[in-house]
Amino acid sequence: MGRVSELYYGWVVVAACFLGSFVVFGLSYSFGVFFEPILEEFGRSRGATSVAFGVQSLMLYLGAVGVGVLVDRYGTRRMLAAGTVVLVVGLVATSRARSLPVLVFTYGVVTGLGMSVLFVVSYATVPRWFDRRQGLAGGLASAGLGMGMVVVAPVADVLIARVGWRSALLLLAGCAVALLAVAIAAVRDEPAAEQVPDHEFDGGFVESPRTGIDERLAAVGAIARSPAFLALFAGWLLVYTTLYIVLSHLVVHIVDLGLSRTVGATAVALIGGASVIGRVAIGHAADRVGRVPTFVVCSAIMGVATVALPALDTVAPLLLFAAVYGLAYGGNGALLAPLTADLFGRENINAVFGLVSVSLGLSGLVSPYLAGAGHDVLGTYAPAFVAAGLVALVGAATIAAAGRLST
Repeated sequence: MGRVSELYYGWVVVAACFLGSFVVFGLSYSFGVFFEPILEEFGRSRGATSVAFGVQSLMLYLGAVGVGVLVDRYGTRRMLAAGTVVLVVGLVATSRARSLPVLVFTYGVVTGLGMSVLFVVSYATVPRWFDRRQGLAGGLASAGLGMGMVVVAPVADVLIARVGWRSALLLLAGCAVALLAVAIAAVRDEPAAEQVPDHEFDGGFVESPRTGIDERLAAVGAIARSPAFLALFAGWLLVYTTLYIVLSHLVVHIVDLGLSRTVGATAVALIGGASVIGRVAIGHAADRVGRVPTFVVCSAIMGVATVALPALDTVAPLLLFAAVYGLAYGGNGALLAPLTADLFGRENINAVFGLVSVSLGLSGLVSPYLAGAGHDVLGTYAPAFVAAGLVALVGAATIAAAGRLST
């Protein structure tokens, strides 16, 4: 294998995946900013309104199962283009929704399916291009999520104040098309052997075999039945309970405390900004100290921070929470796909990653609704925050067990 003197194209793929994660999670995780105006317009309960975000989260990750198989079979570029079309159709339809059930379908189902394609391509493509620097590359690619939160949540807040939430969605959809067009042009499936720099892959780079869908499904099914996979699935489901409760309810929780919605949007943006640092710095460090233990520690910190959240009621502590939570979330978010590749290999990585990501969808479907319904009954988010944090600590221990079971 010859040494490559030019820029390794894998870094261009990283940039394309950065744009994909920027769009999908910048849009998805800005829901907390849209929550209050949607709540006011349709006059429904917080639990019912939260269903829109929950359904979108479920479709984003549930759709990833089929999407992963299709990406492995038909390629990233075609599927990314198809996902872009579905995403934009969903956002435009959402901007015209005249009832909450219609909004749940357009924003939750249609937009969520488009997002699922962007998610799989943005996260599962990078492990095909990197091994030794997989944590760093994955961190840089997934840092688009954090930057999306930094940019989109405050911009959405300003747009909502000026033109209303419906027009704000249309403007964001137009920006998404422009960014995704660049990503579609740049993304590739995997390198040829002669493109890979020396020492990037231990034992040398081996191109993925071209097999049919039946063979891929059989291989993925065998992995899905393994104890390590089941432990990882359960661990992600439990840990990410905190994320979906925080992102869907933090803004309105801060408003309940008597602070402004802008403070809430700032906190969401700070989570995103801190996660960018965590994804790059912690992702890079994980290449040296181990990706499983790094993921476990970051998950535990997310749990502890969420348990402490009900005790915070002024601006400075709330922003400190956002910074700490964002760093930890960025650290484990950078390692979602690398961890999957470490435990189960790179062959059929899109399909395996899509399947384990269903756990995130289930967490995203159930936890925002339960937190909202709990507030409707109790008038406070405190029990939901504490319960989610404790559940995340159990999840961290479960992920540690997955690492042991895979060896």
